[in-house]
Amino acid sequence: MKKILILTLSVLTALPLFAQKKLTLDEAVSIALRQNSTVRKTENNIRSAKAGVKQAFGGFLPSLSASGSWSWNKVKDVGGEQIDYFGTIVKTPASEQDNRNYSVSVGGGWTLFDGLANIANFSKSKNQLKAARLNLIKLKQDIVLQTKTLFFNVVKAQYVVKVRKDNLEYSKKFLEQVETRYKLGAVQKADVYSQKVQTGNAELSLIRAQNDFDNAKTKLLDYLSLNVLDDYIFVNPNADSLSVTSFDDSAADIDALVDEALSSRSDFLAQKFNLKAAQNQVTSARAGFFPTLSGRYSFSSSSAGIDNLFNRNIYSAGLTLSIPIFSRFATSSQVEYAKVAELNAMEDTDAYKRKIKMEIKQAYTDLIAAKKGLEVSNSTVEAAKENRDLYHQKYKLGSATIVEALKSDSDYQNALSSQIDAKYAFLIQKENLLNTLGKLDYKVYEKTVGSK
Repeated sequence: MKKILILTLSVLTALPLFAQKKLTLDEAVSIALRQNSTVRKTENNIRSAKAGVKQAFGGFLPSLSASGSWSWNKVKDVGGEQIDYFGTIVKTPASEQDNRNYSVSVGGGWTLFDGLANIANFSKSKNQLKAARLNLIKLKQDIVLQTKTLFFNVVKAQYVVKVRKDNLEYSKKFLEQVETRYKLGAVQKADVYSQKVQTGNAELSLIRAQNDFDNAKTKLLDYLSLNVLDDYIFVNPNADSLSVTSFDDSAADIDALVDEALSSRSDFLAQKFNLKAAQNQVTSARAGFFPTLSGRYSFSSSSAGIDNLFNRNIYSAGLTLSIPIFSRFATSSQVEYAKVAELNAMEDTDAYKRKIKMEIKQAYTDLIAAKKGLEVSNSTVEAAKENRDLYHQKYKLGSATIVEALKSDSDYQNALSSQIDAKYAFLIQKENLLNTLGKLDYKVYEKTVGSK
């Protein structure tokens, strides 16, 4: 009976472990790319853009349509009397007439020249499709950055929880030492009270760290459209092995980075295609000033009986030249509207250049600052740890006060927190710079299969 009870308790204790799901950084990014509604909408818009290209290409092709008809009518006359031109009464007999008609026709038209409007519309639709595809790339890169940022925040908060737990255990052990020394008469009662306060603050810090971790986890799961109530284990992307030597800021050139971004940023390339599309629209609007030449062709046949349907055939073809003389200013207005759209597109392109320059400069300076902060925080942690160990040892020997020991402990905890923040700030800023340069890879995450 005792063995069964122990086995049952072991199973119940292990259940939460089986219920937990592991989530890596790659899987999180893959899920975000797969389930983001904006990505789906943009992909749907690309389908519409493809249809627009197909429709514009159809402007070069002749049209063709076919039709067939059948009609039937019946005239029934019961007869009667009529008066002719001479005033004579003429009797008409009863009659009945049954008529049927069958007809078929095939025909269409072909625009031979429309002032180059069909060429301009085709180029415009292709440029719009290219812009849509490039905007989708930038959207996916932004999603990768946002997902990584949220994931790093979760792992950072998770790491802070671990640090706070370790600090609480350390404070409890130190409290035991202080109480033991108080019993031996080596320290004052105030030292015990001071360390109890320190231990209580450590417990409060752990609670706050756990709350921050829960909030960060909720934000990430909500962004991934996952159940925020599910229990996940977030796999650390090995940030502990991070080395700042992998980034050399001495060889960086802001102007070169800007030129690189202008040639690789998909959103800027998309804006350039939007400008080309606006220029195509000007050409299309100007086509209204030119004459149009179109051809028409048809074949038809009709008869009273279906057996004689093709006994009498009609073939026709012709050309139509249409010369615009006065359109009540409609064409000139359309040209002016198109020119305004082109000017606005040019302004947007220039604004994009300025935006990219600002983003790159900001991202680069932020990364440099993050690198320096990480280097300083690493040194600060080492110094703070040695200082804490030193003052705690002095306190044991009676050469330091409890205040000095507690302050050294507080300094060490602050240094650890700063180091954690600096470490993940560097990771995030590094990804951010890659995104501003248009080099943040997203295709590798699309190959990740399924979510855990």
